[in-house]
Amino acid sequence: MAKFYGVGTGPGASDLLTIRGKEIIEMVDCLYTPEPKRGGKSLALKIVSPYLRKELTIKQRHFPMVNDWAEKRNAWNEIAEEIMTDVKNGLNVAFVTLGDPMVYSTYSYLLERMTDQIETVTIPGISSFCQISNDLQIPLVIDEESYAVLPATADEAVIRTALEQMSTVILMKVSIALPKILQLLTELDLLEQTVLVSDSSMVSENIMIGLDDLSGQDQLSYFSTMIVYKNRTLKGSKKDES
Repeated sequence: MAKFYGVGTGPGASDLLTIRGKEIIEMVDCLYTPEPKRGGKSLALKIVSPYLRKELTIKQRHFPMVNDWAEKRNAWNEIAEEIMTDVKNGLNVAFVTLGDPMVYSTYSYLLERMTDQIETVTIPGISSFCQISNDLQIPLVIDEESYAVLPATADEAVIRTALEQMSTVILMKVSIALPKILQLLTELDLLEQTVLVSDSSMVSENIMIGLDDLSGQDQLSYFSTMIVYKNRTLKGSKKDES
């Protein structure tokens, strides 16, 4: 029986795709990829491109990155219906999504529309914040510590509470709300405890440890993540140098 597979690509480097994810990509008949802008290139497709068979059918579909929830729902409904039709016609179908499918992923909206309709399987991927922490060799949490993962667009009070109470705080896609985040980090004296990474694991990756000298605020990649390590002394920060 044909199935629908959600595959997490990992943060960006093709060799960070899991072995299981690679096997699924090499097996399916049809691959759906997200397109944030009409006619734009799919980063998820680029990541898995080394593993694509020549005869594979690729369907790049547009997912609106807007605040209009009605427009978003219409797109999710249409794409989900198309996928379910393919599966019911006997095709094994995969959808690739950046990072892990269960962490702030468009795939989640497709999956909820397919419950009890077709058979689905989800393949995990490496989240950007896990890649960053491993690359820097700085533990996210140890012993009794706690951490929180938040979108930078969350309510300011929610982010402030996390920064005050958690040992480590991960802020996703910070380019969207950078002024607000920098103001909070300044007020709580956490700039030098923060790592900012754009395009994690990609050729264009940029790492900044300590944010006192942050510049070029308007040019941050959409794929930018901050990790606030409250209980660590970060090598390369001014506090480390002192």
